[in-house]
Amino acid sequence: MEHHKMSTVDYAKIGLKVGLEIHQQLDVGSKLFCNCPPELFKEETSETTFLRRLRPTQSELGQVDPSVFFESQKGVKILYEAPSSCTCLVDMDEEPPHLMNQEALKVVLTAALMMNMQPVDEVHVMRKIIIDGSSTTGFQRTSIIALNGWIKVGEKTIPMQAVSLEEDAARKTGVEDEGRIIRYRIDRLGIPLIEVTTAPVMYSPLEAQHVALAIGKILRDTGKVMRGLGVIRQDLNVSIINGTLVEIKGVQALELISTVIEYEVQRQLGLLSVKEELCRRGVTIEALKEDFVEITDIFRESRAKVIRKAIDKNQRVLAVKLLGFAGLLGKELMPNFRVGSEFSDRAKFWGRVGGIFHTDEMPNYGITPEEVIAVRKAVNAMENDGVVFVADSVENTRDALKAVVTRAKELLIGVPAETRTAKDDGTTRYMRPRPGASRMYPETDIPVQAITEEIIKKVLTDMPEPAEKKLLRIVEQYLLNEKLAKQILDSEWTKLFEETVKDTDVAASTVAAFLTETLKALKRDGIAVEKVNEPQIKALFTAVGSGVLTKEALADVFSWLTKNEDKTVQDAITALGLKMLTEKDLEHIIDRIINMNKATIENNGKGALGILMGVVMKEVRGKANPELVNKILKQKL
Repeated sequence: MEHHKMSTVDYAKIGLKVGLEIHQQLDVGSKLFCNCPPELFKEETSETTFLRRLRPTQSELGQVDPSVFFESQKGVKILYEAPSSCTCLVDMDEEPPHLMNQEALKVVLTAALMMNMQPVDEVHVMRKIIIDGSSTTGFQRTSIIALNGWIKVGEKTIPMQAVSLEEDAARKTGVEDEGRIIRYRIDRLGIPLIEVTTAPVMYSPLEAQHVALAIGKILRDTGKVMRGLGVIRQDLNVSIINGTLVEIKGVQALELISTVIEYEVQRQLGLLSVKEELCRRGVTIEALKEDFVEITDIFRESRAKVIRKAIDKNQRVLAVKLLGFAGLLGKELMPNFRVGSEFSDRAKFWGRVGGIFHTDEMPNYGITPEEVIAVRKAVNAMENDGVVFVADSVENTRDALKAVVTRAKELLIGVPAETRTAKDDGTTRYMRPRPGASRMYPETDIPVQAITEEIIKKVLTDMPEPAEKKLLRIVEQYLLNEKLAKQILDSEWTKLFEETVKDTDVAASTVAAFLTETLKALKRDGIAVEKVNEPQIKALFTAVGSGVLTKEALADVFSWLTKNEDKTVQDAITALGLKMLTEKDLEHIIDRIINMNKATIENNGKGALGILMGVVMKEVRGKANPELVNKILKQKL
């Protein structure tokens, strides 16, 4: 991933503040409020589906949350997929929730005590309104378990505000009927999530990343969190002086956090400089008007494919003039993201259109200079003005251009408060308005639960061993050097490492090196490491321990398994032709190689052993143990 140099920004000077919310799925045998297994359904299609419509409700005080109202405007239907192996009537909202999963509660309490937090006296389950369809009930159940703690990261004490236990949401699997039907699969719905919230006291992108890593490690140390892709999600709250609080959701990789923050700072600084430029040009909010002009006729004979396609469907092209905006729509805010992209995101969101056109990127897309002149003339645009136009149904184009004008007005205020979603390259996109405060109310179906002294006592007796103590033990017990021991403790594999060494005859250093350095190298080479599960990794080492596989072949077999899901280690050995050679087979090969290299043996005397060893190993690598090859060669020579 190309990483843009950002070191020129003085984060202290611009007053960067970052707060983290870290969510991680818990591995506790069942979902939070039912007995379904917390696992994802692997098949393409699910045997059960049902259709629902979404409607907003008011809070107790009669308010409707802005982000909720926005979603309900779309008139969307939701098609839920409910695979029977991992969903039930609770997930479908056809049966009341069962009592809270007690093991999940204990795991959250364990993590809370590791972060020096104060458990609450009583657990009250709340409902948080969510109506994007990702929950069948229209809300997410969440409860605060502990408050006000701290952890040390380097020299600094980071305050932990709260830790909560909540349900994960359903996952989106597709969109149909031009966005009018959204498909969700409810296998993930209800999987227990721990949510850890820090105070906004991180003042640089890297510091935020270090804190997230430290929290991730504490959660892993409980031994009860899921591992793999998509089981941990970070939300970031980012603000700078003169900016506003922007919430960024769904950063999946810890190592992306610093990049996401760097780009968000770049975006906010860019928006503030656009505001200054507009003020310099004397543009005012009042000057930006919703005067939409139909320009369909200009494009009737056009070579611009997108526009022609819309016109052939009997749709319209509407344009709006943005006074004083020339040259600013094309200004880059993040890699491949411009001010025009801000407008486009809003237009897609509120107008359900595919995108927008603006004059800073013209002529382009088959639109000619002559057409651009005609468009500018149609809306009376001067040289210093920008023009945005959209091709879609009348209703959609009007909604889209309204959203563009609203966003243009916001540029004169600064940075809008909004919720954004993170992409894999570290850039972000508009997701929805920031939610208001009126989206929480008490859950009436689940009784309040006291956190008694007995519960706390039980949790305290089962606490994981402290990190320093664990490091010393790993070094002593497995005779590892400190560097390797540290690497294994910082990875997500500590538990698997200890189990594997105990259950197989493989040297601890071999297991540790494979789980840290080899897997890191494979990941760098683009191998999808997360596709191989723990039982498969254990089976790999069992094969090495019993002499079926050499340790040199581990990486090859592992890589094969990532590309052949649901296959076994034995399948891999067969497919790769890695069946171990018998001693007899080896002797035949070695005899042949000695015969072919008589001259080398005569010329090199004792040195011939090393040379022949290389030749033999080249042929039998992965199918024979180097120690055995060495032994036979020595005898023969």
